[in-house]
Amino acid sequence: MDKEIIYLDNNATTQVDPRVLEVMLPFLTNNFANASSTHQFGVVANDAVKKARGQVANLIGAQLNEVIFTSGATEAINLAIKGVAENYSTKGNHIITVCTEHTATLDTLKYLESRGLEVTYLPVNENGLIDLNDLTNALRPTTILVAVMFSNNETGVIQPIVEISSLTHKAGALFFCDATQAVGKIDISVDTYGIDLLAMSGHKLYAPKGVGALYIRQRGANKVKIPALIHGGGHERGYRSGTLNVPGIVALGKACELAQQSMKKESIEIAQLRDYLQTELLKIDGTKVNGDFNNRIYNVANICFKGVDSDAMIIGLSNSDENIPLIAVSNGSACTSTSIAPSHVLIGMGLSEIEAYSSIRFSLGRFNSKHEIDTTIVALKNTIQSLRSMMLYE
Repeated sequence: MDKEIIYLDNNATTQVDPRVLEVMLPFLTNNFANASSTHQFGVVANDAVKKARGQVANLIGAQLNEVIFTSGATEAINLAIKGVAENYSTKGNHIITVCTEHTATLDTLKYLESRGLEVTYLPVNENGLIDLNDLTNALRPTTILVAVMFSNNETGVIQPIVEISSLTHKAGALFFCDATQAVGKIDISVDTYGIDLLAMSGHKLYAPKGVGALYIRQRGANKVKIPALIHGGGHERGYRSGTLNVPGIVALGKACELAQQSMKKESIEIAQLRDYLQTELLKIDGTKVNGDFNNRIYNVANICFKGVDSDAMIIGLSNSDENIPLIAVSNGSACTSTSIAPSHVLIGMGLSEIEAYSSIRFSLGRFNSKHEIDTTIVALKNTIQSLRSMMLYE
């Protein structure tokens, strides 16, 4: 019999909510038509896509024509950043971002640098926050885009988005926000936060992998115009050609609807579990939280266990006593898990390589319980004690 799993890696991916799966399944079986087909079966699929677009738009305070479905946040990030770089090249060739952004943003910008664009990487302080004065000083007449994520995927740190977007707009630039780890957890209105482009991904909010969305502002003075990244058919208002992933889109829409309904309640419940886990783990000698204590999303605790290798801790939690469930946590972004380098996020915050290699990210979600947290606390304390005992005899 397979071991029970306690899953505390929800920033890497989430379980598909059964209610999401329920509305998705018919579009994998009976209602399998192409949404672009004009027959009745195609009309059913197209209507489902329209409904989902409305559900996504409602969650972030957008209009229907501002939501473009993609294969995920990485594609949305590429479409947004490369699109602005190409379409606004006559205005300037300078983009500003933060050194702790997700690699989907950083790698896209590195590619654009190889094509001649100039990129400024803002530093962060020990809490993971940028200095707004640094942003002010970095802005130029040639700045066309500022790209800052809402909530960091490794530490949960939330940047001052309203202030960042305000400074950006005063300088005549556009503001792009990778909100992948915040959409569905925090009430995000694109107008309230002054966001011109926003990326999100379904599998971070209880929908399946392979679907996401890009918000592109189509109202007011900051109406955004970008070219297509993928050509061939003119789907998604010409931004993203390709046969629509109807099951995934329907699932994303339902996940957004559920998030809107349960966000307030879940934010309280998950925060209580995270705070309890964090409080108990900080009783272990040589531990500290990585990231700002106050400006963090409520489901994440990134904790440094000084002198203990994070990989050894993860293996220990995976190979613990047969009566204890397998506990899934991570030591960084799942998108860079094949890298042997320390977390660029933690290094950017001033941690040493040893401290970075000793840090674990706990990211809680909708389906976690207090019993699971109690089990995790006991298992982790035992694992650390065992590893430290072994070190004494080496």
